[in-house]
Amino acid sequence: MKDGDSRKRLKNMFSEITVEDVAWLCTLSESEIDMLISLKLLIIRRAKTMGYGDLANKFDLKMIRALALVLMEQLKAEMKDSSLIPDVVKSSAFLDACNLLKCNTEVTQTVEELSKTVGADIQPLLRRQKKQKVGSKE
Repeated sequence: MKDGDSRKRLKNMFSEITVEDVAWLCTLSESEIDMLISLKLLIIRRAKTMGYGDLANKFDLKMIRALALVLMEQLKAEMKDSSLIPDVVKSSAFLDACNLLKCNTEVTQTVEELSKTVGADIQPLLRRQKKQKVGSKE
């Protein structure tokens, strides 16, 4: 995959990002972030296969987060019902600790602290989105 294509896809995915979203993303492990990216890539591929490539753009971070939540809850329910998996209690506890399932949007960090955590200045991104929202309301 070309690097430019990846950046464009990630830009589309994070077009309507908020401080709460950044704080939540900072709590995710690498494998959880990989899952979100894989879901987005799967959505893009399936939409193109069906001939609705533009539909994939409607799946923003909030939509993908909701989809991941549903999938993880389904997995958790399947694991509780299954007697085939040894140590189901440990697996269930592991899923309970998964940050994808945490929907708490309370931000305890400032934008500056989040910028340090992310390793990039997120203030210009937030300002640009505010300008876009103001421009779209007029």
